[in-house]
Amino acid sequence: MKKVISRCPVCNHELTVVRLKCDSCETVIENNFRLSKFDYLSDEKLYFTETFIWCRGNIKEVEKELGISYPTVRSKLDAIIKKLGYESKNNEQSSAKKEEILKALENGEITAEEAIAQLK
Repeated sequence: MKKVISRCPVCNHELTVVRLKCDSCETVIENNFRLSKFDYLSDEKLYFTETFIWCRGNIKEVEKELGISYPTVRSKLDAIIKKLGYESKNNEQSSAKKEEILKALENGEITAEEAIAQLK
């Protein structure tokens, strides 16, 4: 059986599933069905996600299993988190820290040079 495609090969927009069929009794159901967020992951991202789950989220184990470095695991994980429609905690923390630095600058608590250094 073939894997369902999630993007139009012509315009690259998301596809909708409209027909389901039971191989056992031949029942056919037609409607507009939603695919899961995971159906929109590329094969490579889905394989990484399955490996991450199989390793129970242990990044060291994922490194060993896939033969990639810690930063690469984190980068791939962040990309998948974003693709699934979530912000990674690192991005949230980073945004909060930037906002804190800018407020301190605005309130005159730090200089522009100190703000630039902290934002790097």
